[in-house]
Order: sequence, then C-alpha cells, then structure tokens
Amino acid sequence: MPDTTGSDLPVRIVHLGLGAFFRAHQAWYTQLANELGGQQWGINALTGRRPDMAELLNAQDCRYTLIERGPDGDRGIDIRSIATAGPGADPDTYRAAISDPAVGIITSTITEKGYLVGDDDAARIRAQEAPGSAIGRLVDGLRVRMESGGGPLAMVPCDNLTANGEHTERIVLGLAEQVSPALAGWIDSNVSFVSTMVDRITPATTDADIADAAELVGWADQAPVVAEPFSEWVVAGQFPVGRPDWDRVGAQFVEDVEPYEQRKLWLLNGGHSTLAYVGLSRGHETIAEAMDDPACVSALQQVWADAAPCLPFDQSVIDEATQALTDRFANARIRHRLVQIAGDGSQKLPVRLVSVQRARISQGLGIGDAFPVAIGAWVSHLGTDQVNDPQADSLRESLARQGSKTERARTVLAFLDSSLAEDDALVSAVAENVV
Repeated sequence: MPDTTGSDLPVRIVHLGLGAFFRAHQAWYTQLANELGGQQWGINALTGRRPDMAELLNAQDCRYTLIERGPDGDRGIDIRSIATAGPGADPDTYRAAISDPAVGIITSTITEKGYLVGDDDAARIRAQEAPGSAIGRLVDGLRVRMESGGGPLAMVPCDNLTANGEHTERIVLGLAEQVSPALAGWIDSNVSFVSTMVDRITPATTDADIADAAELVGWADQAPVVAEPFSEWVVAGQFPVGRPDWDRVGAQFVEDVEPYEQRKLWLLNGGHSTLAYVGLSRGHETIAEAMDDPACVSALQQVWADAAPCLPFDQSVIDEATQALTDRFANARIRHRLVQIAGDGSQKLPVRLVSVQRARISQGLGIGDAFPVAIGAWVSHLGTDQVNDPQADSLRESLARQGSKTERARTVLAFLDSSLAEDDALVSAVAENVV
C-alpha cells in the first residue's frame, strides 16, 4: 500500500461506534488488507453520543498507533484505514454516511445496550427527526439510503451477542416496520446481515499509553489504542458488493459462527465477568491481579469446567483454548480493569453465564459450581459504588425490599431468567455466595 494518509482512501465502509475495540480490531484488519494492495477500503468512523474521539482523530488526519502489548514488550503499528471520523449522533453526518452510494459495508461496535430501541424512535424517524438510539440512527440512515437509491450493502455487527447478525436484523426490521412497510421491505431486499465473533482484549487508553506511543513511533499521537497480540475474527454471511481481503490477514470465514461465539462468550467473556465480580470483591483492580489470586483462578476454572460439556468441541480443543486464555489473562502488561469489565452486567450476564446454566439444565448436568459463585458476587457488587449498569437503580430498589440473602438471590435470578428463580436449590446456592 502506498504511504498515504487515511484521508486519501476511498470511503467504502461506515463504522458505528468509534471506540478502542474497533480501532484495535476491524480497523486493524482493514489496514492489513489494504496493505496487500488491490482495492482500498477506507472507513468513515462515527462516534456514539459524544464527538470527542472523532475530533481527536481528525486533528491528526485519522492516523493513530495500535500498541500491541505482549508480555515481553510493546510494538507500535501505524493505522491509517480510517479515512474520516464524525459525530454519530448528528443526523446530517450519519445520514450522509449511511446513504453514500460508494459505501458497501456498515460495521458496528455499539455494545449490548446499544441494541435497545427508544419508544419514540419510529415516530421520530417518520418525522425525519434524529432518533435517540444507535439502531434508530441506523434505520434512519437506511431510510435516506433507500430514498436516494444508494443500493445494497452488508451490515456487520461486531458485538458480543449470540447470532449478532440475526439479532441485528430482527431489531432493525422490527423498527423499520414501525416506520413504514416499504422501508422494511427495502431493507429485507437490500441489506445482508452478517454474523461475527470477535476477540481481542483492549483496555482503556491511559496517559502513560499516550507517552509510550510517542516513544514507539516518534510523533505525538493523542489517540493511541492498546491491545494484546492475540486477535480473532470469525465471519459468516454475504457481502453483496464485496469486502476487504480480511480472510488473507487472519479473519476466518465460516458457514456458521455460532459454535465459535459460544466458545468465546462462555469461556472468555463468562470468565471475564466472573473474574471481575469475584476479583473486585477481593480488592483487585485488574484481570492480571485476579489471576494471581487462587480463589479467583478457582472461580475461573469452574466457569470453564461447567461450560465445557455444553460446547460442540472436543475436550482437546477446549483445553487448548483455556490454556491460551490463561496466558492472555496473566499478561500483566495488559491492564484490563475489573471495574470496566463489570459494567453493564444486566446485559452481559444473560449471554455469558445464564445461557450456560440453561444449557446445563437442559442436558441434565445440574447446577455446576461457577454460576452460583459469579451471580452471588454480582449481587454483592450491586451494593457497591463501583456499579455502572443501566438497570442498577431498579435492581437496587428491588434488592432493598428483600430481608434475606435467599430473597435477594431469588430477586436477581428472577430478573435474569424467571425459570431459574423457581429452582430452590439454585437460589440457595447463589444465596450462599452473597456477601
């Protein structure tokens, strides 16, 4: 690839959710694919509600450094695949981006809570006003694309949701149908929804990381991103107008992504959530610190042992995956803060831990050891000042009305899955782990 700045690239991808993970993952894969030569794919990256990162990137021509932080040292990688960045909540910006006929792919990292749709989103879209949710803005942008004849594209969500392509399609079409049947029909005919599994630990960037980037690359990068060396991207779906050569730079294209996403959600993400709540209760700050605590490691290994018989992989494959995770989690040079991982538990726990418990019950495997420990620790976490969760206030109000640990455990289980709250043995097991 010629030594060009990002702004010289033709924009063929729009990304929703300009965060650290996207810049360490999809933008990195696209950079590598562009470096192979051939058709170049520039990204128009849109922020969520705040425009700060777009402003920061545009000030340095959308160029930034990916710091690969291994156990033995850092490597600075120059990323220039973002052609431009903009404020994703601004209607003129997102409408122009999504309706651009040159754009053939929309990717997204809006996290689990970003898939919630506002009650008035459909009415606002019909009135050509900006809706409040990320999905609402996507549907509004697709409305403009339909009206302007923008043509087909692929929608590629990259969040930790089971069957994220199907999930996104269902929510998008549901909202579009409320706006107008014509819009829903156009989306159904012109937008393919691709499912993915993504994996790369990407801690929040600190002032020290900014200083490290300057030393690594020799210029004052104000927007570096840090990630572990490991990365994985599994993709299933159709791209009606083409895509970058992601498959030539490490992405894996498969017929069905579900087994891979289950493995990742249950082993890595379920392990992360468990380490976060158990680790915070024991005074730790990072994943690596928790990995030095035998009690935390025991809880993590219980997660893996409980999930293993429910996964469609040989034990040897699972053992290889968990050993890799052990090495990754123990990398003390990646400061992945537990309080960051603990956020939004009400959205994360159903797919990371509750789904394992359901699978165990359906297969007659019993409660297991991990779920009561993790959920008990989450109940305790909800009573601290470290909580960052949209459901925290309502959960706290409900818990405050309960007089015993058993009642508190049953209340939380009822929130997560009403059928689990009817299992007295499970309620008791969770209650035993509530502090």
